[in-house]
Amino acid sequence: MAWRRASVVVEGAAAEAVAEALEALGAVSTELADADAGTPDEDAIFAEPGADVGVWSRCALVALLPPDADAPAMLAAALEAAGAHALGEPAFDELADADWVAETQRQFEPIRAGERLWIVPTWHVAPDPGAVNIVLDPGAAFGTGSHPTTRLVLGWLERTVKGGETVLDYGCGSGILAIAAMKLGAARAVGVDIDPLALETARYNSRANAVALEVLAAEAPLEAVAEITVANILANPLRMLAPLLAAHTAPAGHIALSGVLAAQADEVRAAYAPWFDIAVAGREADWVCLAGARKA
Repeated sequence: MAWRRASVVVEGAAAEAVAEALEALGAVSTELADADAGTPDEDAIFAEPGADVGVWSRCALVALLPPDADAPAMLAAALEAAGAHALGEPAFDELADADWVAETQRQFEPIRAGERLWIVPTWHVAPDPGAVNIVLDPGAAFGTGSHPTTRLVLGWLERTVKGGETVLDYGCGSGILAIAAMKLGAARAVGVDIDPLALETARYNSRANAVALEVLAAEAPLEAVAEITVANILANPLRMLAPLLAAHTAPAGHIALSGVLAAQADEVRAAYAPWFDIAVAGREADWVCLAGARKA
């Protein structure tokens, strides 16, 4: 059985709407990548779920469609529904079942995320068995290590975790940050998310890494007070969460905030200024990580 695949470049601001329209019309899956950082056939870095693809000028969209789909008609309908248009000619081809699996796995290679940290998909052998290896099954939750926002916090955790801390990962997604903290020596980690699928993925990944990650829905009572708090979300929700994260970070505790564009850093920092002394602690491409300490 051959699955159909459609590839198109659209404006970044319209990409998510096109992807959602394709899925509503029956697409099995969609992937988005920065078209100016290489096409999917040139090993482009695909966006993680939750990433802000609107910051890209042009977005490469790849959709896997059912075997009986009229791929050109489905793509045309999705573009019309989203009020978008193709930048250049779309491409259409077919994938056999085995090729589909290989294509999916090809998007996720082992990623070095610091001096000692590696993110290793379950179908790969760890490049450095002596490193701190996080085994990860990429799923429908943000956090595979391929996005700069995730790597920035992972590097910060590697420098910050000394051992024995309680860690709060708010907006935990796949659980990657909390899992990394525990494998680096934290005594306890609590992951919080609004998405039930993310919570399920975080539980699965914590078991795969043999760590006891505590997972909570955002609406559940949160009692933990952490020495280390991390939140890799986006600037607007981070600003809204400032009082909550402050309440659950111990005096003199450390915090790292990611999902923030460089142009948004000052406004996020201002939202946390009543409780934290924070500054830019890392930058990759247009993204920054803000980090600092809770005021006494």
